[in-house]
Amino acid sequence: MFADYLHKTTKAAPIAVFRILFGLLMCASMIRFWRKGWIEQLYILPKFHFSYFGFEFVKPLGNWTYLLFVICALSALTVAIGYKYRISIIVFFISFTYIELIDKTTYLNHYYFVSVLSFLLIFLPAHVYYSIDALKNKKLQVTSIPQWCIDVLKLILTIVYIYAGLSKINSDWLLNAQPLKIWLRTRSDFPILGSILHYSWMHYFFSWFGMLYDVFIVFFLLKKSTRLYAYCIVIAFHVLTRMLFPIGMFPYIMIACTLVFFEAPFHEKIIILLRRGMVKLGIKKHEINIQDSQYRYSPISLKLVQGILILFFTIQLLLPWRYLSYPGELFWTEEGYRFSWRVMLVEKVGIATFTIVDPDTGRDFEIRNNDFLTSVQIKQMSTQPDFILAYAHKLRDHYIKEGITTPEVYVKCYVTLNGRLSKAFIDPTINLANEKESFAHKKWILPFDGTIKGI
Repeated sequence: MFADYLHKTTKAAPIAVFRILFGLLMCASMIRFWRKGWIEQLYILPKFHFSYFGFEFVKPLGNWTYLLFVICALSALTVAIGYKYRISIIVFFISFTYIELIDKTTYLNHYYFVSVLSFLLIFLPAHVYYSIDALKNKKLQVTSIPQWCIDVLKLILTIVYIYAGLSKINSDWLLNAQPLKIWLRTRSDFPILGSILHYSWMHYFFSWFGMLYDVFIVFFLLKKSTRLYAYCIVIAFHVLTRMLFPIGMFPYIMIACTLVFFEAPFHEKIIILLRRGMVKLGIKKHEINIQDSQYRYSPISLKLVQGILILFFTIQLLLPWRYLSYPGELFWTEEGYRFSWRVMLVEKVGIATFTIVDPDTGRDFEIRNNDFLTSVQIKQMSTQPDFILAYAHKLRDHYIKEGITTPEVYVKCYVTLNGRLSKAFIDPTINLANEKESFAHKKWILPFDGTIKGI
């Protein structure tokens, strides 16, 4: 049965539309990032960057970061038009992922999603239809591609949606409407809905609807009879969340990518509209007379691609569950939290006061965090243990250079989680200068005095 499935084909229009929209949105994202001054604010001005464990070799590039964004934007544009597609998507994946690995302060689920999606696109024939590559190379001018090339795109979207929904099945989200209760109360200025956003029933409505939407929307998108209605809900949901919360380009990315659930004739109509638009802009119309033909991987490349995709999706399915190997409350420790499609589940605010002790003299003094970190970094560092440890090591190394032989670093940190009272977060008696970063549980995180039930 699986062998039969691998031989199924579908029209190439859906993957062409996916490529075009993805490339254009990514190009627009890079331009938007530049225009808002975030390149300087997040990547150039900070004196210190929080590296991902295992990726410490990814270093900030100073003013060369602007060139990196140019490369990323141009490669996204060439992906969209299908020019030198394979090279373009690889360059985009590497440049975009490098940018995100510079500093985990900037981590967002949708940045991770873009890296994951661009990696996936490297192995798909998204350039065989309505592209400059196909226009220039007759061998690429095909009408059909393997069905699984479309289905893997649907699968990654399914994983994102369902995992995001499952993560919302917890007592804070469903029984306490947290953290939406905190956030929605600040949006009294919102048009039309603003006057009722402070009511508890609205907080519970948004919480339950958000969970049900994420868990079930894919099933309605897969069914032809409900697909159009489901997509209207997709648009309404993401537009509303974009208006209510500062979550950047993610809603637009999801709206565009979810079009892949529609059948080929729908995408062919989009291609026709694009052609008409290009003609109106004065771009010469090129007609390609293609006989019905299918894109075929070579036997070796097919086995290689399928092996990579099996490994890829195995990781995507298992990685979000790694938190089960850690003790303690996930929302408190955040060990295993990233890269698991947990979206908008936590509102944490913390205060971290660091003290340096010189054991040779007994002298101690407190650190002004803004001497070393930006305000954005301080906010992230004050609630996340791996940030706290990285910053403690930064302080240790700094004061070794200042002449303290073996500086000790201690922190008094208090954190509030989803509206609870502030509680001690880190053991203040532990010298963090001697603690090593690893994937192991950080025993110096104080236990969460409470219970959050759920997945």
